[in-house]
Amino acid sequence: MQPLARLRNELDRLTDAEQYLFSATDLRPLVPDLSDQAFRRLLSRAARSGVLERVCRGIYLYPRVDYQRGYELCHAAARLRAGTLTYISLETALSDAGIISQVPVGRLTLMTTGRSSAISCGRYGVIECIHTKRSIDRFSGDLVYDPACRLWRATPVRAMRDLKAVGRSLDLVDWEVLHESL
Repeated sequence: MQPLARLRNELDRLTDAEQYLFSATDLRPLVPDLSDQAFRRLLSRAARSGVLERVCRGIYLYPRVDYQRGYELCHAAARLRAGTLTYISLETALSDAGIISQVPVGRLTLMTTGRSSAISCGRYGVIECIHTKRSIDRFSGDLVYDPACRLWRATPVRAMRDLKAVGRSLDLVDWEVLHESL
């Protein structure tokens, strides 16, 4: 059986609504007989043919599985930053709480103990990661796990502190709504 067909068969068998995003490292054991170069060519061919969709560098979506749409950026961020404390904050958290007036469409803003970066995820948008030097013990009570996003989420107070700490604009903040949420 051809490697592309083997990859598709294995993904049909392994994927479900919870497991639809894969890193290249996740996919590698599905075709262990290929050299690294042949494996990279297979991923490229799989993306061109529609077997996989490249979400961002190193993250692939299996489009044949039925999953809940709208969380691709969050789930990709959770996969990309699995080894660091990473949480939804800044404009995304404040918009979700109704504290800023504009909804950041196609942009997910995160704070992370990892490095700062902006990761393009094609049609899904951009993941913006801002580095924080704070240790996890400084966040006690300020973060709540969001199982739908598979990420931690800042409380409005924490998100405002982060916004000020990184020098982001406060122009869109609805101060009345912020004070009501405290």
